[in-house]
Amino acid sequence: MELETRNPKPETPQVGAVLVVGGGIAGMQASLDLAESGYKVYLVEEGPAIGGAMAQLDKTFPTNDCAMCTLAPRLVDCGRHPNVEKLTYSELLALEGEPGRFRARVKKKPRSVDPAKCTGCGDCSAACLVRNRAYLEPAEAEPLVLEPGQLAEVDRIIAQYGAEQSSILPVLQDINAVYHWLPPGAVQHVAEVIGLRLARVLRIASFYNMFSFEPRGQHVITVCTGTACHVRGSERLAATVERELGIRNGQTTSDLLFTLECVNCLGACALAPVVVIDGVTHGKVTPDRLCRLLDGCRESKPAEATSAPLGQGPG
Repeated sequence: MELETRNPKPETPQVGAVLVVGGGIAGMQASLDLAESGYKVYLVEEGPAIGGAMAQLDKTFPTNDCAMCTLAPRLVDCGRHPNVEKLTYSELLALEGEPGRFRARVKKKPRSVDPAKCTGCGDCSAACLVRNRAYLEPAEAEPLVLEPGQLAEVDRIIAQYGAEQSSILPVLQDINAVYHWLPPGAVQHVAEVIGLRLARVLRIASFYNMFSFEPRGQHVITVCTGTACHVRGSERLAATVERELGIRNGQTTSDLLFTLECVNCLGACALAPVVVIDGVTHGKVTPDRLCRLLDGCRESKPAEATSAPLGQGPG
């Protein structure tokens, strides 16, 4: 079908019909505002009904109002307003012209039901020969990326606790302690050996914030940004780490030596400002002292277990 609006006097402001695309809450409100101003409105919605995604919500921000309590009056008004013509189950194919003088091509999909006679009984749905069933190709198993030495280390950890489903948590804890994160190859291998679905293992690991799914440094620097520490200059400490190491909060240096984390409170307000490095709490830290602590970490002997991502060499 084609919609056309013409302005009989081009020298006057455009006063033709209005085309609104999208029958969500925004499209309905815009249509009602325009219709109340005297414009003829064509509301085009590709779905079989207007309302959009808002009908799926329970509460709306910021007033926590019921979504349907907000949506229902507009649904009724759009259906009753004489200046609003709904074109549901339709697609906009082309639009030419200018505001107040345009031509639109709209494709209306067949409903196979006469809307004027529909009572909402649902018999047509039960008799319909078409069924929407999702078909998903079986996912191909990703190749296991583990070097021989790393595979042996993961197997040693599993053997220490036993290949039982109840040992999944301590196994993940030890892998996280050795490599400072949970490499995908290691998690996949643990799931196969213990006999759990990979999705189940990932669901367990993602529940605890002590596990990381991204490579972390050998030395984790935690800067407290709580009220007491903030008043006593914790922002300067975070800025010092950013300047010295070239990383921001949540980032890791390219050599996998340092990771910076900023937390809201470490529970040691009497020692503010507080910095924790590798689990050791340092109180009343100054920027100069923090630089010395970083130098000490650089000079310390690296741990025997490599912190490089599995599947990659330390270099």
